[in-house]
Amino acid sequence: MARQLMRGNHALGEAAVRAGCRYYFGYPITPQNEVPEYMSGRLLEVGGTFVQAESELASINMVIGASMAGGRVMTSSSSPGISLKQEGISYLAGLELPAVIVNMTRGGPGLGNIAPAQSDYFQATRGGGHGDYRCIVLAPASCQELCDLTIKAFDLADKYRNPVMILGDGMIGQMMEPVEFPEMTDLASLPAKDWTLTGAAGRPQRTILSLLLDPKVLENHNYKLVRKYDAVTLAETDWDTYLCEDARLVIVAFGTSARIAKGAIKRVREMGLKVGLFRPKSLWPFPTKPLEELSRVVRHLLVFEMNSGQMVEDVRLAVNGQAQVHFYGRPGGVVPTPEEIAHQISHYYYGAHLNEDGPSRARLVGGLS
Repeated sequence: MARQLMRGNHALGEAAVRAGCRYYFGYPITPQNEVPEYMSGRLLEVGGTFVQAESELASINMVIGASMAGGRVMTSSSSPGISLKQEGISYLAGLELPAVIVNMTRGGPGLGNIAPAQSDYFQATRGGGHGDYRCIVLAPASCQELCDLTIKAFDLADKYRNPVMILGDGMIGQMMEPVEFPEMTDLASLPAKDWTLTGAAGRPQRTILSLLLDPKVLENHNYKLVRKYDAVTLAETDWDTYLCEDARLVIVAFGTSARIAKGAIKRVREMGLKVGLFRPKSLWPFPTKPLEELSRVVRHLLVFEMNSGQMVEDVRLAVNGQAQVHFYGRPGGVVPTPEEIAHQISHYYYGAHLNEDGPSRARLVGGLS
C-alpha cells in the first residue's frame, strides 16, 4: 500500500484494526486520547465494538470478557490509567487470555504531567500487578514500528494466550510520520481458539478460572506459566543494532531515547568517535543473551533512558560484570536533545580514553548487526 502520513496514535489504531481487533474498551487520558478517538470511528466501519467505559477498572474487565469470548481486543491508556488496570492485567495473565494493552507513558510518579517519559519500564517488565506473571512488552521507536509491533502484538497474544503491552510514550503517540500498512487480516484465517466461552450447546462445558484455592493446583498452574514464559524468551526476544561493528562504546536505549541516541551517534561519528547503538525492541523478554555476547568485545556501555534509571538494571544483569555500565537519564517528562546526548557521549568517551588505540578495540562477533 501507499505510505500515509499519520499521527502515531492513529497509526496504532489503524494497525490494530488491520490486525483483526474488533473490540476496544478504554477511558480518556492524555497523551493517548487519539487512540480511542480513532477507534471510535474506525471500528464502526468494520462492524466492531467501541466502548468508552466509565473507568479504567471497568475497561480492563470488559477486555477480559471480550477475550474470553474469542475476540481480538485492545485497550489503551497512559501511566496513571495503566496503574488502575493492573489488577485486571494480572487476571488476564492468570486466566491465560490474549489482549493488547497500550501505554503511552507520561511523566510521573503520581499524576505527574502529560510530557513523554519512560518511567513505566519497571511497571511493564516486572508485571505491575500481583502474582507470578509476565506481560510480553514491545517498545516501538517510530510510527512505522508502532504499526508493525501492534500487529505483532496481537499475533503474540493469541499464540501464547498472554497479555502483550506496547510501551510507547507521548512523543511517539503524537509525532507524525509516513506509515505503510499491510492489508486487512482475514478474520476467518486466524487460528481457531478451542478454549473460548461461547456457549456449550453441542459441546462439553468449558471453564476458565483464576481462583484456584488448592495451593498445589495453583502451584502447578504457575509452573505451567513459567514454562510458557521460558518458551517466549527463547522464541520472541527482539533487538536491533546500529554501527556496532567497530564500536568501542555502545549506547543502550529503547523507544524515543533510541531515536535521540541515534541522532547523537551520527554527530559523534563525524568527530571520529566509534560509538554504536544497541536497541531492545522487546523489553520483556529482554535481549539478555545478545547483549551479554556484545559485552565480551565492547567493554563500555552507556545506558540512556528518559527516567532516573530502570532498564539499566537489566543491562547490568545481562553483562554480568563483563563491561562497565554507566547511565544517563532525564526524568519527569524532560526530553533531551541529540546535542545533549552527544555531549554526554563525548565526555564519557574521552574520559575513558576510548580515543586511544589499544588491544581493547572492539570487534563485533557474529549475528548482532
